[in-house]
Amino acid sequence: MKKLSTLIVIFIALNSFGQEKLSLDECYSLVNKNYPLAKQQEMLVRQNALDKEIIKTGKLPTLDFDAQATYQSDVIELPIAIPDVTIDSPNKDQYKATISVNQLIYDGGLINASTKVKEATLKTKQKNIEVNLYQLKKEVNQLYFSIILLQEKKSLLDAKKTQLESKLKEVKAGIEFGTLLPTSDKVLEAELLKINQQYTEIDQNKISLIKTLSSVTGENISTNIILKTPIILANKDTEINRPELDLFQLQKEQINASERLIAKKNSPKLMGFATGGYGNPGLNMLDNEFQTYYMVGLKLNWKIFDWNARKKEQKSLKVNKEIIDNQQEIFKLNTNIELNQQQTEITKISSFIKSDETIIELRKKILKSAESQLKNGVITSSAYITELTNLYEAENNLSTHKIELQLAKANYKITKGN
Repeated sequence: MKKLSTLIVIFIALNSFGQEKLSLDECYSLVNKNYPLAKQQEMLVRQNALDKEIIKTGKLPTLDFDAQATYQSDVIELPIAIPDVTIDSPNKDQYKATISVNQLIYDGGLINASTKVKEATLKTKQKNIEVNLYQLKKEVNQLYFSIILLQEKKSLLDAKKTQLESKLKEVKAGIEFGTLLPTSDKVLEAELLKINQQYTEIDQNKISLIKTLSSVTGENISTNIILKTPIILANKDTEINRPELDLFQLQKEQINASERLIAKKNSPKLMGFATGGYGNPGLNMLDNEFQTYYMVGLKLNWKIFDWNARKKEQKSLKVNKEIIDNQQEIFKLNTNIELNQQQTEITKISSFIKSDETIIELRKKILKSAESQLKNGVITSSAYITELTNLYEAENNLSTHKIELQLAKANYKITKGN
């Protein structure tokens, strides 16, 4: 009994999950969270942290070891002889091993400028990922509203099936009492079988779309899930608020950081160094013995002339800025064109909905008359089904146009960046 109770609880839980509802905004959030591209955000942060650590090592002392053994064809000799003094010339075979420590003291801000470039690059790459994820929203819209359309079609089929089943009972009663032809019910039964085929087609299409939506959102969505029909209000203002505009700005900021880095490249650099060695000869070239020695000092490096390479690099970056400004201008132009087209589509579909509602009212009146005529044997079941199908198609058109309107408004909001 206890096991049976547990199974019942599990069944109820699974059934309630299967009927769980999902909203369009939740789909957007799932894409931002689960789509494979989103994982690169964290990867970029880790990579940037490593790059900055590498750059910062430039401020740490460096330790170098060198070893050298040479043989030379000639050595230093005194050109004159000094009485009672013997000075041996250095050996032609010489040996040297040194350990050097170098410490950067001043670099003109080059390391800090390099770090700023890496930070600007990270922001640009992250924003680029955000842009790519944002562009997936239209694909989510298409899938989401296609599934809702199938849900609505199934609801209309349910209503049509219920009406046909009710009418089939009346027709069978009419046949039984001899007021209708014996085959009148066969037409209705055939139509019900056709509806069952339409159910199968709708279910299969819905399963396919849900699988695709599951892949895009990275969430295992139940095929029994009910998608909420959103009510979308699309403002007609033309102000664009897309992440692409932020990306253009970040790209220019990255160029600014690169310009500052280039300006620091020719700054003077001051190094402190210390070298300890062991060799033959040592610092005293006239002592042909192995000996230890050391040397400490400061070293200044300042690139005074670089053939205008720095100025040319800065000019190249300015051209890049001009290219980005041009890309931004093109983006705004194309986006405004798309918004105008979408606004025209919204207006067109809205007019269709008004005429659909009028058509449905007329079709309902025609069907009501056909029901009375069928009951009295004036028309056949086929004629009745024709009128019922006409009403169903009109209602289906209305439902389709309403969903298309919401899809158009959703795409309009995505295009504008709301």
